[in-house]
Amino acid sequence: MSILVDDHTKVLVQGITGTHGSLHARMMLEYGTKVVAGVTPNKGGQVFEEKVPIFNTVSQAVQQTGADASAIFVPPALAGDAILEAAAAGVTLVCCITEGIPVFDMLKVSETLQRDFPEVRLVGPNCPGVITPEACKIGIMPGHIHKRGNVGVVSRSGTLTYEAVYQLTQRGIGQSTCVGIGGDPVNGTNFIDVLKLFADDDETRAIVMIGEIGGDAEEQAAEWIAANMPKEKKVAAFIAGQTAPPGKRMGHAGAIISGGEGGAKEKIQALREHGIQVAESPADIAAALLEVWQPA
Repeated sequence: MSILVDDHTKVLVQGITGTHGSLHARMMLEYGTKVVAGVTPNKGGQVFEEKVPIFNTVSQAVQQTGADASAIFVPPALAGDAILEAAAAGVTLVCCITEGIPVFDMLKVSETLQRDFPEVRLVGPNCPGVITPEACKIGIMPGHIHKRGNVGVVSRSGTLTYEAVYQLTQRGIGQSTCVGIGGDPVNGTNFIDVLKLFADDDETRAIVMIGEIGGDAEEQAAEWIAANMPKEKKVAAFIAGQTAPPGKRMGHAGAIISGGEGGAKEKIQALREHGIQVAESPADIAAALLEVWQPA
């Protein structure tokens, strides 16, 4: 079993004719993902890469192809509406890659999803997406560094997701599913959402969690892990932004220490107090996991 996506997932790409949408749709196809449709208004009837039909609306795409997941490469001003269009059309997994969506737009999206579409899982925005290695990738992650296995990876940082995965793969350790939840202040899926899925997944036997400064999501996750994660499933973590000064935003919109909260030191302390192994540097992420867990 794997979480969120597998080799049966049917993916549509919103914004497939744009620069980023076309590039990554092509890479998803090359990886073996079942990309069954593209959506770009006024481009309906065209065909992408001689195999993927393009539709004017998500509703048309879902009705004619049975797509159940979406990758969104739509400009920031339109991305909030694109998320809601996918949800209204019956898509149950929406991965929004778009960066820079206004916070007010995401607040509206979050409220609408919770009220009207509780069955829809939104990953992102401003995230690399989701990959179950050798089965399905939705998003922008480099597929070639992944290997199928038993370590679940969940991260606020796209780049550090790739770093952790590369370190694991270089040691011959594969991944069950890797989820980039994004670094924006308002997102659809948080650490605990993914940790719950990993806890219930037979294929996932250990977990790498990568956090960063800003907010208290890592502290909440540490408490959840201590109270709920099966003891045999070991967790290692890393917190990015350890040298960031208060009030300085580092990379992601949500990565900012404000009001004396959200600092790396506090997050690392919370993780360690709850028995979670924490890597000192990004180069030690895989090593930190191997200190507390050994693959069978």
